[in-house]
Amino acid sequence: MAAGDVGELLVPYMPTIRVPKAGDRVYKTECSFSYDSPDSEGGLYVCMNTFLGFGREHVERHYRKTGQCVYMHLKRHMKEKVTGASGGALPKRRNTKLFLDLESNGDLNNDDYEFEDEAKLVIFPDHYEIPLPNIEELPALVTIACDAVLSSKSPYRKQDPDSWEEELQVSKHANTLVQMDNGVRIPPSGWKCSKCDLRENLWLNLTDGSVLCGKWFFYGSGGNGHALEHYKEMGYPLAVKLGTITPDGADVYSFDEEEAVLDPHIAKHLAHFGIDMLQMHVTENGSRDNDIKPRVSEWEVIQESGMKLKPMYGPGYTGMKNLGNSCYVNTVLQAIFSIPEFQRAYVGNLPRIYDYSPLDPTQDFNTQMAKLGHGLLSGQYSKPPTKSELIEQVMKEEHKPQHNGISPRMFKAFVSKGHPEFSSNRQQDAQEFLLHLIHLIERNPIGSENPTDVFRFLVEERTQCCQSRKVRYTERVDYLMQLPVAMEAAVNKDELIAYELKRREAETARRPLPELVRAKIPFSACLQAFSEPDNVEDFWSSALQAKSAGVKTSRFASFPEYLVVQIKKFTFGLDWIPKKLDVSIDMPDLLDISHLRATGLQPGEEELPDISPPIIIPDDPKGTACYHEDLYFPTILHHNSPDIDESSVMQLAEMGFPLEACRKAVYYTGNMGAEVAFNWIIAHMEEPDFAEPLAIPGYGGATFPGAGGAAVVGLDNQPPEEMVAIITSMGFQRNVAFHALRATNNNLEHALDWIFSHPEPEEENETTSETMDLENHVNANILAESDPEGPRIKDGSGRYELFGFISHMGTSTMSGHYVCHLKKEGRWVIYNDLKVCASERPPRELGYIYFYRRIPS
Repeated sequence: MAAGDVGELLVPYMPTIRVPKAGDRVYKTECSFSYDSPDSEGGLYVCMNTFLGFGREHVERHYRKTGQCVYMHLKRHMKEKVTGASGGALPKRRNTKLFLDLESNGDLNNDDYEFEDEAKLVIFPDHYEIPLPNIEELPALVTIACDAVLSSKSPYRKQDPDSWEEELQVSKHANTLVQMDNGVRIPPSGWKCSKCDLRENLWLNLTDGSVLCGKWFFYGSGGNGHALEHYKEMGYPLAVKLGTITPDGADVYSFDEEEAVLDPHIAKHLAHFGIDMLQMHVTENGSRDNDIKPRVSEWEVIQESGMKLKPMYGPGYTGMKNLGNSCYVNTVLQAIFSIPEFQRAYVGNLPRIYDYSPLDPTQDFNTQMAKLGHGLLSGQYSKPPTKSELIEQVMKEEHKPQHNGISPRMFKAFVSKGHPEFSSNRQQDAQEFLLHLIHLIERNPIGSENPTDVFRFLVEERTQCCQSRKVRYTERVDYLMQLPVAMEAAVNKDELIAYELKRREAETARRPLPELVRAKIPFSACLQAFSEPDNVEDFWSSALQAKSAGVKTSRFASFPEYLVVQIKKFTFGLDWIPKKLDVSIDMPDLLDISHLRATGLQPGEEELPDISPPIIIPDDPKGTACYHEDLYFPTILHHNSPDIDESSVMQLAEMGFPLEACRKAVYYTGNMGAEVAFNWIIAHMEEPDFAEPLAIPGYGGATFPGAGGAAVVGLDNQPPEEMVAIITSMGFQRNVAFHALRATNNNLEHALDWIFSHPEPEEENETTSETMDLENHVNANILAESDPEGPRIKDGSGRYELFGFISHMGTSTMSGHYVCHLKKEGRWVIYNDLKVCASERPPRELGYIYFYRRIPS
């Protein structure tokens, strides 16, 4: 077709073809509805109007839904390398500038294969194709639009404050880094700055092997700046942070580029100093000695290193790419999508979800969950190698690049948007992400079924005044059981004492550390610790109308369909540095917690009077008392300058929390110390005004968050009728609207958040509570499973069977690696990011989060 004919063909579609502007996200690496990419057999189609990407299976749906006809088709071809006449390889790739930002699971520098990128315009519905580049035939506007799409950067790179996620760039020094052959070998522990006595925030210079302290807050605490001084003196540009090295990478900083960077050769650079990054062993000469018995580390046991694990393929055996410390996301998603209720909610409703998704499916939670479930369960992205490929692997040392597994980049970017921790590339707590995901699912219901119902249960809390012996019973909703680690019950205390003495001697003498001895804790001791009463700090007894000693006991008012058990391994040291208890707990395959069933008020028990502790209102210079039943202690509010313990504020701020949030945490917990304030932060960090300045309004408009996020409000805080009408028009009960508005000082947006975060509305009318609409996800304090209009509490037997667990390797939630083991089709399977294999020795005793399913009675 002549140039004029091509231009004439495009004339009717010119108004729909756009040039990407600053801020436009171009999705040219992944389909919005599936994990198809330019690497896939059908390639990827990018809409030239919305810049959304679609696989071959979904592009027709977008065309029918929007009428958009012009798409750019992107395809990456892989073929065996052709050798030249002299035996040398011909150039590897053609059109290398087309996909500068294209993500690929394959090795683009493979010696046996080369890659060729192809782009063309496709006009629907006739699928007319126009090869690119085609400057002579295309109108100027179309050429500019095509060039802009092809040269666009990843939508996940941090380009402005509103963007989602920051991608680290490969250091310009990585490929040319010179390493001194000076005989330096780095021990596996006992590091210390070579210029001072600091043992934290230490950095290994990758040129000369110097271990020096940092100066900046980079995933850790501060230092004396000796690493930076060393760079200024010697000019050695790259350093890796000790304590962050895992088989998946490490934190690398470039002094010259003044930012965190990626080093694609980090394994080789670390091996130069005797660090085996894949196994976390250090040998004397930098190479593995088969005659040396390695220390049995947590990393080896959990990942089942040294065993020949059989790869698993097919539906339910799809791996997930690690985006850089995103293993906490991968493990949680693998676990929940092994549960039938989640499979039915998202994969079972896939056609309906896709048909009703918004025009931008990348910004729809249910679409992204359905896409993820389909990617994991369809088997489409977990195909075994063909017979010819297996033969080829045997004949050649280098395997053909595989494209199995999915990348959760689009999903993570969406669900973590605006979250200060999950939106970063730092390691996070899998338990916190699980609760964050549950919260998002609650906020985005699919019809009448909510898959998180299987986790939800009621907790009965019995609080007793030790002096009057009177009690109070309350109930709250929870989603997981947190078991304390009963260290005092360790059955190998003598071995632990001996190991600790040897370890200290070895560190002092700078000798290799002795064989690790891990504390062995009976599960029964942890369960007993859970059931024992806890002291209530600053308990205010309504019977005495004064502070008194109080104890609180928790029991299950209902047992969930699926019980999630978290072992509370993570704690803080005396220096407020997060650390992990390295323990072994004999977790049972079959668990019976029926004895923890709540009993309610017992004969002979007397309830505490329904009187609340005093709170001083700031309008009265001497203090005016008001009351709230959920507060255990009186909170004193002062004029203008509230009394805030600044030392506690700074302790929290040094942990990375916003300063204003730290001030509120210390203030609202009555200056009871940084530890109590830290718990407040964890409970409130997802609130919209979390980081806003502390405001202490006058009488009548004050809100004072108490236990469970409740609030005390002034007497004239009467909700405006128009706001009540707006909330009730959404399907909520009128009394729920009143409670929410009064608890949030008549802030409509905050009131809606309050409703979803308070599944137990304070009801005076029990009958009204029982008839609440389930699709609002507002749960009452009563059980009504037999009533379809009752709260979503699935009560039943307290007997469970283990079917999965998530394990953490590393010293704290800020570093390390997560792995998931799931029991499928009668056998255990290990999910280690992209690697999915049959498990030989599932390390049940070293898990962090355990998943149990109810055994049918």
